[in-house]
Amino acid sequence: MLTRRGHASRDEVVVVTGSSGGVGRAVAHAFARRGARVGLVARGRKGLEDAREEVEALGGRALVVPTDVADPEQVEAAAAAVETELGPIDVWVNDAMSTIFAPFVEIRPEEFRRATEVTYLGTVYGTMAALKRMVPRDRGTVVQVGSALAYRAIPLQSAYCGAKFGIRGFTGSVRTELMHRKSRVWITMVQLPAVNTPQFNWCLSRLPRHPQPVPPIYQPEVPAEAVYYAAHHRRREVICGGMALAVVLGSTFFPGLADRYMARTGVRSQQVEDMPSPPDRPSNLFQPVEELAATHGIFDRRSHERSYQTWATTHRPAVAVAGVLAGLGLGLVQLARRPRRRAAPWEMWRP
Repeated sequence: MLTRRGHASRDEVVVVTGSSGGVGRAVAHAFARRGARVGLVARGRKGLEDAREEVEALGGRALVVPTDVADPEQVEAAAAAVETELGPIDVWVNDAMSTIFAPFVEIRPEEFRRATEVTYLGTVYGTMAALKRMVPRDRGTVVQVGSALAYRAIPLQSAYCGAKFGIRGFTGSVRTELMHRKSRVWITMVQLPAVNTPQFNWCLSRLPRHPQPVPPIYQPEVPAEAVYYAAHHRRREVICGGMALAVVLGSTFFPGLADRYMARTGVRSQQVEDMPSPPDRPSNLFQPVEELAATHGIFDRRSHERSYQTWATTHRPAVAVAGVLAGLGLGLVQLARRPRRRAAPWEMWRP
């Protein structure tokens, strides 16, 4: 729920899918700090219960709703439970995802289907449940947690890239439908950079070495704040992280060059050089990996805790004022340096 100044009120009701770990859990924290009531949706109960304790310690209120987002009936039931316990939903954040690190030719059909159902259809079903309630009330916001990989496909993640591309197209279609009916319900997408989350510990991987995000890596709190911002400002899209912005621009204007670059560097950059992948590593594709549920992954030492690009994106008025002041200052400096024209001798005797 927004106040007149565009800020969230303390009784805001939010649903966050994928909130047992990673970015989703950090997003729940971001809303909790502002006193929101948060519906925590994911499969693993332990991660959800830990997230609930953290939300309440931060000043929010939480409801744990174990849900497989690939099942539309479970998603609908989760939405109903949240509205019964916490009240009408103001913001719905679709973050749940699943990925596979493997060459496409090594992925089984049921694995690809499952990753697509969780990441893409889970977002579709979450949006359905949210809009079913928001559209009749004519208020609310749906935030899709996307990725720079919604613009730039990379090797070894065909299922994930396909899902994120699909979410971007799906979101654009729904947005225009809402605009057509002049609805005050808003739908937006936040494109994330590489983030230090547990997905690299529990994703299905057939790589010889431990998977990793392509550097530079950011802590989950950076995109979580971008998601919170997107939930309360009518922005079509929010790009988080300077590298994500570079990837989006590069893929838009130089797609062939980006293809060749990723073909040359993408496989190696997604694996930890000196960390072999054990044959018995866990996978959360079909079942949650309860013991690994956390907000951060294993790359804390290599991860950035802030993004100046994201700060600039979410503080446009301040950036605009700074730009105007800088322009005025530069103009005054140039004016002061301009040499004065010397008067001609006959001008000195002019009465």
